[in-house]
Amino acid sequence: MAIRVHLALAAFAASLALHQGAAAAPSAENGKTAFVKHGCWQCHGFEGQGSVASSGGRVIADTQLPFEAFQAYVRDPSGSMPPFHAEVVSDTDLADIYAYLQSRPKPKPAKDIPQLNNLSKR
Repeated sequence: MAIRVHLALAAFAASLALHQGAAAAPSAENGKTAFVKHGCWQCHGFEGQGSVASSGGRVIADTQLPFEAFQAYVRDPSGSMPPFHAEVVSDTDLADIYAYLQSRPKPKPAKDIPQLNNLSKR
């Protein structure tokens, strides 16, 4: 009987560990929610496209920074961006935000946008 209880507890603990490991993977969907919840969109736009008025036009979607550098900058930024410490934006939320930004489609090259090509012909 004691062996059955131990085996059952071990199986339960293993299933919890597997479930937690799966839940720990960054989620672009959760990142979109966190991006809005923490107000990132106010300066960076809903797609991370940046704004000339509020972020100096800095595009953060599809950033080339590795996650660790992104995290370090968000925690202790330079310039006018306020710091977002772990007490404000959890490490999980930040990983999800990074996943969301990485999931944004790359913008088209200017040559592939007919309206921009028409301007140069005037």
